[in-house]
Amino acid sequence: MANITVFIVEDDPMVLDINKGFLERMAGFSLVGFSMNGKDALAQIKILKPQLILLDMFLPDMSGIEILTKLRLERIPSDVIMITAARDTVTIQEVMRFGAVDYMVKPFRFERFQKSFDNYYKTTRKLKALEHLKQEDIDDWLGSASNGTELPKGLNKLTMEQIVLSLVEETLPITAEQLAQTVGMARVTVRKYLDFLAHKEKVRIEMQYGNVGRPTKFYSLL
Repeated sequence: MANITVFIVEDDPMVLDINKGFLERMAGFSLVGFSMNGKDALAQIKILKPQLILLDMFLPDMSGIEILTKLRLERIPSDVIMITAARDTVTIQEVMRFGAVDYMVKPFRFERFQKSFDNYYKTTRKLKALEHLKQEDIDDWLGSASNGTELPKGLNKLTMEQIVLSLVEETLPITAEQLAQTVGMARVTVRKYLDFLAHKEKVRIEMQYGNVGRPTKFYSLL
């Protein structure tokens, strides 16, 4: 399989250099271009037609969602990984509706970047190898395969994604109350999602015992 072509749209020179450096460490991908504003990005993308676009949400002349909308209206066959500092549910939901394959919240570490690109590479390679898709292939592609992480009644996929995205950004274990303040949700709600993830062995729980009272639970992604 030939290298997957990548175009980066980022207005911050330092972040742009970091993303370029991250990409250079990834086997199977080739940078074909980059831009620091929306107008130039659209012009280049229409010519280059990269397979994957790493797209910043906030640009000096237009938003990443505007660019994503134009790409979809013109049926340009490029997949998009959105990068942004925005964490609100409305923004994430809008990006997902336009078909972004992933959403990385700044600042992210190389491990998160690697995970996103590895998942995209594996999915792309699998789809190219198949002429016709079975239901399980489609489920796997859409991230809903029966892998033990189906959400039970009362848990919402979008809320789960928001909680996991926030956990990814934490360098140290965090309590449900601390995470609830970060994502702007009720502590009881966040704990319910964290305990479900722990049950599915996606999250580690560490107990910290004080002098009195119940021990405090600290959560971190496995």
